Amino acid sequence: MTEEKKPPKILVVDDEKEIADLIALYLENDGCEVRKFYNGSNAIKCVENEQIDLAVLDVMLPDTDGFSLVKTIREKHFFPIIMLTAKVEDSDKILGLTIGADDYITKPFNPLEVTARVRTQLRRYKRYNSAEPEPVSDEIDIRGLVISKSAHKCTLFGEQISLTPIEFSLLLYLCLNRGAVVSSEELFENVWGEKFINANNTVMAHIARLREKLHEPPRNPKFIKTVWGVGYTIE
Repeated sequence: MTEEKKPPKILVVDDEKEIADLIALYLENDGCEVRKFYNGSNAIKCVENEQIDLAVLDVMLPDTDGFSLVKTIREKHFFPIIMLTAKVEDSDKILGLTIGADDYITKPFNPLEVTARVRTQLRRYKRYNSAEPEPVSDEIDIRGLVISKSAHKCTLFGEQISLTPIEFSLLLYLCLNRGAVVSSEELFENVWGEKFINANNTVMAHIARLREKLHEPPRNPKFIKTVWGVGYTIE
């Protein structure tokens, strides 16, 4: 008898009860198991005690803010995080993506869009954590930066670098296309799997986060270089 496939466990955090309830309803109808909270403290307790597969977090919460919540989660966990906000400022979006969020949805939104984004992130997360055996020859070594496609691991001079699924996919795509300049549009459409519509800040924020994890000096990065007005390259 095969083991029954467990539904993905989704954390939903929003102080607006109607919004949290609506998101939970659509996700449950989509086959997910939902843990729903209206504040950050209870959400953190849930993360510490349960195996969460993805989180949908509101930026504005009564006892903390979504940015602080993301930072706390990212100290130990790397499941996908989608942030919700009523604000439309690019600075808020860039901050959320830079500290570890994977996606961003602005209120008001269509609940079906949320479920679609959740499915996309879960598929990417599943591929990232896949343990299926593949040939060891798929490692890419660039001057001490080693990417293993099958193990979904990244090491820098022997030290493992903890990357989110989005960060890993972004770095892998650049490594597979090393020597070429890859535009923000190409990166977004191949890594996020969506049509590029003014998403340059999304790519830029994740590149900044990657450079930080690779201990890259901002003004003279060794690995991921910016070709101004064109895109990014790993030489």
